[in-house]
Amino acid sequence: MPEAIEIARRGDIICALLPQRVNRHGLVTGATGTGKTLTLQTIAERLSASGVPCFLADVKGDLTGISQMGSVGGTLAAVLTERGLDAPTSTSCPVSLWDVFGEQGHPLRATIPSKACSASCSKSPTIKVCSCSI
Repeated sequence: MPEAIEIARRGDIICALLPQRVNRHGLVTGATGTGKTLTLQTIAERLSASGVPCFLADVKGDLTGISQMGSVGGTLAAVLTERGLDAPTSTSCPVSLWDVFGEQGHPLRATIPSKACSASCSKSPTIKVCSCSI
């Protein structure tokens, strides 16, 4: 069985995922500045290193940095030392960015029908996304 993927640690408390138990869907929520982006980035990086492909919806582009090797800065180094953690090894992950406009990434086709999403809703149209060439 694959080894547990450590997601977070504080003192002697470790939060880990078992790759064979990872569900097909996940949701990370929280207020501004609570670590949602870092949590998603960590999960995706660790699953990728274990050979598990991931799909992340990232409309702002905050997670695209996992495609580049990183470095440990002074503040992060101080936090790692304070918590007794080793500095991580920098790696990059394979990334395919989908692009609705088809200009800078994998082409993605999105259609917005003019019809309402249901009989009870007259204001919100449905959005269907298709990527047939994957």
